Amino acid sequence: MKCPSCGSEDIKVIDSRPVEDNNSIRRRRECEKCRMRFTTYEVIDAYQPVVIKKDGSKELFDKNKLLSGLMRACHKRNVNAEAVANEIESALYNSMRREITSQRIGEIAMEKLKDLDAVAYVRFASVHREFKDIDTFMQEIADLKTSDKPAEE
Repeated sequence: MKCPSCGSEDIKVIDSRPVEDNNSIRRRRECEKCRMRFTTYEVIDAYQPVVIKKDGSKELFDKNKLLSGLMRACHKRNVNAEAVANEIESALYNSMRREITSQRIGEIAMEKLKDLDAVAYVRFASVHREFKDIDTFMQEIADLKTSDKPAEE
């Protein structure tokens, strides 16, 4: 940190306190050389995960794209698509991974939908897995039905 007035690096912190939003800290500083006082703000340097798409291209994670797909899958279903998108976004940021494949994001979404609503799950899976024919679609439904059956004792 350099003094904005004289450029000296000999600066001391006089006072620190959190800002109202609790996501930053306000610091009053004083230059030891010229005695100028000034305020700085420290904020969390949040990174944004990079999504590696199927074609190998990369783009920043966009929650709105995920939410759009989830909303289509959950249309007229009793599933809060926004809550699911928030959970996935939170998991991505908490993982601290710099890169993730779009395939993995889709798999995470399907795992969450599978537990919430079978119809929303199949709708999302049909787009994510790019079902080419009715047989593939029917196989996914059959797999879903067998995975929901309780284990026989």
